[in-house]
Amino acid sequence: MVDKVLMPADIEHFLVHGYVKVSQALDREVIKKSVDLMWHRLGYDSNDPSTWVADKIHMATQNRFDVQEIAPKAYQAICELCGGEDRIKPPEWSDQFITNFHFGDDKPWVPPGPKAVGWHKDGNWFLHFLDSPEQGLLTIVLWSDVQSRGGATFVAGDSVGLVARYLAEHPEGVNANLGFSNGGFPHHEFIQKCQDFQEATGKAGDVYLLHPFLLHASSYNFLRVPRIISNPCVSFKEPMRFDRPNENDHSPVEQSILRALGKKSYSFKPSMERRLIMPEGEMQMRKEKEDEC
Repeated sequence: MVDKVLMPADIEHFLVHGYVKVSQALDREVIKKSVDLMWHRLGYDSNDPSTWVADKIHMATQNRFDVQEIAPKAYQAICELCGGEDRIKPPEWSDQFITNFHFGDDKPWVPPGPKAVGWHKDGNWFLHFLDSPEQGLLTIVLWSDVQSRGGATFVAGDSVGLVARYLAEHPEGVNANLGFSNGGFPHHEFIQKCQDFQEATGKAGDVYLLHPFLLHASSYNFLRVPRIISNPCVSFKEPMRFDRPNENDHSPVEQSILRALGKKSYSFKPSMERRLIMPEGEMQMRKEKEDEC
């Protein structure tokens, strides 16, 4: 039997704040090789900031990794939050890095809170429903040390309930690519109601596991120390269920949604057909990978 990674207090933290941090979960050798390759791919000198032409860059995937192999502790925690490995598709991480060299260092610092810009819910490739399987968890993998004011991701821990209730009220689905007036999420309205704001800081190798409904935003890097992360998601094999015969079989991801709805059991059925959406960014990412090779 595999030892559990998350203690009851960790699960409760996830249920209340929408995320849990797994420290030193990623293999150090994988970090070194991947980051060294990143500098080579970019043609930048890691010791010479004058070569860091871009302030922030989203890189195309070149190498993929089996999470169970390179981060077994994170994999076990993922399984615990999702209700077991039989419910998830085998997760992969990659070197699709988001590297913030000095983005926003010429602007006033804005702390995590409603005044920060860019708050959003991930998932621009599918129509969102309360039980959508496309995102079982979001992850923030730290491939470098990340300090406060150094480009850390902002998270709004009390946003999960707002999104859950909104999706329950919209069984026809929500398109995350659209503005609120056109049928998208009311991100601005949500974030004005939030009070639980944090920066996802940590050491290289730390991994944040986020509820798929957690609103988050990028931040400015005033330290000019390269912040390297990736943010792959974990997918369920089947849509989530909130009416399992044994309520103890609900995963922590499902439990948090039931808490938000004030229910012990809840039957949900989409009123529209599930569908995938091809975002413009994916087409651009494919082009960037072709250009890079």
